[in-house]
Amino acid sequence: MLVRHRGATPTVDPSAYVAPTAVLIGDVHVAAGARVLHGAVLTAEDGAVVVGRDTVVMEQALVRGRRGHDARLGDAVLVGPHAHVNGSTVEDEVFVATGAALFPGSRVGAGAEVRIHGVVQVNTVLPPGALVPIGWVAVGDPARILPLGSHDEIWAVQRELDFPGTVYGTARDTPMRETMRRQSEFYGAHRDDEVLPE
Repeated sequence: MLVRHRGATPTVDPSAYVAPTAVLIGDVHVAAGARVLHGAVLTAEDGAVVVGRDTVVMEQALVRGRRGHDARLGDAVLVGPHAHVNGSTVEDEVFVATGAALFPGSRVGAGAEVRIHGVVQVNTVLPPGALVPIGWVAVGDPARILPLGSHDEIWAVQRELDFPGTVYGTARDTPMRETMRRQSEFYGAHRDDEVLPE
């Protein structure tokens, strides 16, 4: 399904394939030979989504572009089922496994791997060829790659990366009620979406 959002219409190269149950919303561009499989959602909220040549976005994956943080998938990238690529730049030939999460402002270098349930935190830079093992977390610039049980070490780096400012545009001490009021208002723009004819 193709959806016009905030005045932008998705574009799909004629040689690409988008499954009938996938959803492309707004400023989304799918290059030649790319495949977007069933249930995947590519949504350009207020930043573009760009899918490179011969890239495969598998079932139920979410790729989200946001203000100041387009979601850019290079050529020959695999985004696994249930993966979450949110405002991240993913260079060529990267493997993003099932359930992995890449957060806004992150950059994953060419040939890197983020394995099952691996996390690349906000504003983190993962160098080319790097490996985030199953369930581990990459955090910082340059990235430190730490096991999930290393909460204190992860937090020591992550707290300086400004997650609330990067993701929500708010200060860390903003009350949840105010953050969600703003988010609700922002996502209210979907009321004006237009599903495009096939």
